[in-house]
Amino acid sequence: MSTDAHQIRILTVDDHPLLRDGVASLVGTQSDMTIAGEAASGREAIEMFRKLRPDVTLMDLRMADMGGMEAMTRIITEFPDAKIVVLTTYSGDTQIVRALKAGAQGYLLKGLLRKELLETIRAVYAGKKRVSPEVASQVAEYAADSSLTLREIDVLQLVAQGNANKLIADRLDITEDTVKAHVRSILSKLGANDRTHAVTIALKRGIIDL
Repeated sequence: MSTDAHQIRILTVDDHPLLRDGVASLVGTQSDMTIAGEAASGREAIEMFRKLRPDVTLMDLRMADMGGMEAMTRIITEFPDAKIVVLTTYSGDTQIVRALKAGAQGYLLKGLLRKELLETIRAVYAGKKRVSPEVASQVAEYAADSSLTLREIDVLQLVAQGNANKLIADRLDITEDTVKAHVRSILSKLGANDRTHAVTIALKRGIIDL
């Protein structure tokens, strides 16, 4: 690896070796950037970041040992100037907003890497935020929607796991009528026809995860 001071040093975090190889081959064709290191999990990402202090980190959201969202939050808490681009196959608007609120400077769908990765890295390195048009349109589509409350998300998560209202009430230490009221509110906010439809919408948008 070159130690050219003008090169953008990149840390790639993804649990799929093929994706890391793909990023490395793209970056390898550029004279102004280099791969400083690779990590296969969120925990490893934190350790590698402390050791390497990369200019830009490419962070997958879904990894087995520690998810990218948690790893990113911990890195930014420790290193507020960290520049992180989220790489994901997932375009759910809630995940996008959550990642940007957590401090990500970029959000890129893995299917668009070849087309947009290099200019995204340069933009984020220069201090700009970079979100691909496909991702931005996802956020815009639901921008006017009422957000679910944390309790409503808890209820919906339990609905998604197949629990009946009585069991949800017991688990959350609330009454069954309160659960029903939450479900009515959830259906209204998500524009869903029934509980199953609400779960489908919530999974697609990244509001809940199974």
